[in-house]
Amino acid sequence: MTYQSIQVTLAENGVCTVKLNRPQVRNAVGLQMREELKDFFTEVQNNDDVKVIVLTGEGTAFSAGGDLSALKDVDAASGRKRLQTGHEMISSIVQLEKPVIAAVNGAAAGAGFSLALACDIIIANQSAVFIQSFSKVGLIPDLGSIYFLPRLIGKHRALELMFFGDKISGEQAHELGIVNRVFEDDLFTDEVYKLANQLTEGPQMALGLMKKLVNRSILDDLAQSLELEGFAQAMCFESANFKEGVEAFFEKRKPVFNQS
Repeated sequence: MTYQSIQVTLAENGVCTVKLNRPQVRNAVGLQMREELKDFFTEVQNNDDVKVIVLTGEGTAFSAGGDLSALKDVDAASGRKRLQTGHEMISSIVQLEKPVIAAVNGAAAGAGFSLALACDIIIANQSAVFIQSFSKVGLIPDLGSIYFLPRLIGKHRALELMFFGDKISGEQAHELGIVNRVFEDDLFTDEVYKLANQLTEGPQMALGLMKKLVNRSILDDLAQSLELEGFAQAMCFESANFKEGVEAFFEKRKPVFNQS
C-alpha cells in the first residue's frame, strides 16, 4: 500500500520498520496517520514475510502527540469519531500476533506516549522524553493510556504523571518500568535492530501466541475502557478549558483554566 503519513520498509530477514513520517509537526498523530497505522497493523497479520515490526519516528521525535491544529473546532461528535479511529489503531497493534517494538527516538508526548504503550517492547534512546501532556490542554489521557499506564507503574505514579504532565527521561521511564531498555543515541539504532533480528530467529507461532495469551490475561477489559474513555473525552472536547488549553498552546503561554 501507499501511505502518506507513515513510511514502511521491509528487510529481507522479516523486520519491518514503520516510521511515523510527519517530521514537520514532530510526527503528530493526525487522523490520516491513525487510519494508516490501523490499516497497516490489520493487514500485516496475514503477511508471512513480516515477522517483527519496529515502530519509530522520522527526525528527532517519536511523536509529539495529537495534532492540536486539527482540534481547534472539534466538538463531542467529531471528537468521538476521531477517538474511534484511534482506538481501532491501538487495538490493531494489541491484536496483532507479531512482536511490535516501539523505538522511541525522542519525545513521546500525549498520544505518542499512548502509542508506545500499546506496543510490546519499548526501547528508548538517551534523548527520549515521555510526557502525559493531556492535562495541559484540559483533556484526559486517551488512546489507552488510562488503561495501560496504571497497570505498568501503579495507580499513584500513573496519576502523578497524568495530573502534572511532567516530562520524564528515558532513564526515569526505565526505572518506573515503562521502558525495557535505554541506549546511547549513537548506539540506539543498532541495538534496536539487534533485538528485532533476534526475534526474527525465534519461533514465530509461539511468539505470536505468547503475545495473544499475555494480552488476554491482562487486557480483557481494554475495549470497555476505551469506550468509557470516548465518552469522557467527548465531554472534555466540549469544555471551555479545552478551548483555553489549545489557545494557550498555540500562543505559547500557560493556560488559565476555569476552576468551576
